[in-house]
Amino acid sequence: MDSAQICIVLTIAVYLIGMVYVGVRCSQKSTGGSGEFYLGGRSLGPVVTAMSAEASDMSSWLLMGLPGVAYFTGVANAAWTAIGLAVGTYLNWLLVAKRLRIYSEEINAITLPEFISKRFRDNGKVLLGIAAVLILVFFIPYTASGFAAVGKLFHSLFGFDYMTTMVVGAAVIILYTIMGGFLAVSTTDLIQSIVMSIALVIVLVFGISVAGGWDAVCENAKAIPGYLSMTEVGNIKTGESGPYSVISIISTMAWGLGYFGMPHILLRFMGISDPKKVKTSRRIGSIWVVISMAVAVIIGLVGYSVSKTGSIVTFDNASAAEAVIVQIANLLSHHGVAAALVAGLILAGILASTMSTADSQLLAASSSVSEDLIRQVFGVKMSEKTTMWVARGTVVAISAVAMFIARNPNSSVFGIVSFAWAGFGATFAPVMLAALFWKRANRWGALAGMISGGIMVFVWHYMVRPLGGFWDIYELLPSFLVAVVCIVVVSLLTGKPEEDTVRTFHKVSAACREK
Repeated sequence: MDSAQICIVLTIAVYLIGMVYVGVRCSQKSTGGSGEFYLGGRSLGPVVTAMSAEASDMSSWLLMGLPGVAYFTGVANAAWTAIGLAVGTYLNWLLVAKRLRIYSEEINAITLPEFISKRFRDNGKVLLGIAAVLILVFFIPYTASGFAAVGKLFHSLFGFDYMTTMVVGAAVIILYTIMGGFLAVSTTDLIQSIVMSIALVIVLVFGISVAGGWDAVCENAKAIPGYLSMTEVGNIKTGESGPYSVISIISTMAWGLGYFGMPHILLRFMGISDPKKVKTSRRIGSIWVVISMAVAVIIGLVGYSVSKTGSIVTFDNASAAEAVIVQIANLLSHHGVAAALVAGLILAGILASTMSTADSQLLAASSSVSEDLIRQVFGVKMSEKTTMWVARGTVVAISAVAMFIARNPNSSVFGIVSFAWAGFGATFAPVMLAALFWKRANRWGALAGMISGGIMVFVWHYMVRPLGGFWDIYELLPSFLVAVVCIVVVSLLTGKPEEDTVRTFHKVSAACREK
């Protein structure tokens, strides 16, 4: 390794050690108990809640996927996706956050499956079991994609063995997660969101400088047909453009529907210390999301101009273009020791974006096993101390499975991410909205919605969408709509909810209006 690479490795090493230290500190502050391990004792402040929720949401997509799409095809695809996600983020905070926080405390639920089960008086634990299994099925490969990103980052930069670096990165995430639980995960996610923000700003400023200034960036972008259009999509390889249809716009914006059903984000809402602070969190989180995604899109456009100068390679497809920030950071590292350290911080930002999602998914998946399945569904009675050991052991076990899935550096595990997002959005989002806003919804409607939404995701993805044309819509949208219809129809065709359930609903509604 040369001196620049050594500086980068040292910076990343310090960052990883810092994350473990946070885990140690959080474990020292912990008073114990599964409720604190999985929900932090509902003690999160508004800033931690906002930034940890958004950091765990964005993942490496913010620093790799979004700039890569903008680099190769221009504004339209990246911008419409970002708009859909920004709207979804804001509406999730506005409609769901406060109500879920109050409702979950009222019925004493610390996990998402437990909330659904208790809200619908699911005494047979059927909803609880199905929800827990769905979280496990979708989150394990989702977590695996995060572990894989760590291994691929170090392998591509330094030639390190993929498997070794992937295991080391996973071990750091596992260590601070099992030590500090929800509080450690939320605190590290706050730190990681700051590191991600710094990385975006540095790359943007340095990239514009290398490209020859903002005017040069604009001129290069204008030279490609459709590159700056919101209704056309460009292609830097062929120099041609094509229409970005209304169907495509609807399909990309449909990503925003997924927020209402994302367990790792909804848990942040449940963990905030005071429902009155949700408004502050909403403003902080929404502003950060809009600014960070806008900067990420612009970086993609700037990256193309940097390639035009010959300073970095010109990528010939959108997948390869996801490394544009990595290449710009590598370019920066050759401008002296201080620049190499800054480059290390940028790469730590990419690592942070991956870790902030993987740790949250890991905690949500482990709670589904130890708290929902083992304790609730199977009725295994354990002391609080034993429960904590089982919780930590579950984190390790799930991580082992995720690492096994991610063991092949050439695997297509990243392709699972969008499918998993659709899975959560279709199975949980309609049920959560019905649970929070429709008192007539009952357990049979909720069950029908979860099952129909989950089945429709597979049917649309593998059987309908390949037909193309009008049918080429992201599977989340049709699956979401089918689940909503099933919830409404089945709830109306079956018995009304118990009086106690309705009284609790009205009590929560009144509390939401007061606070």
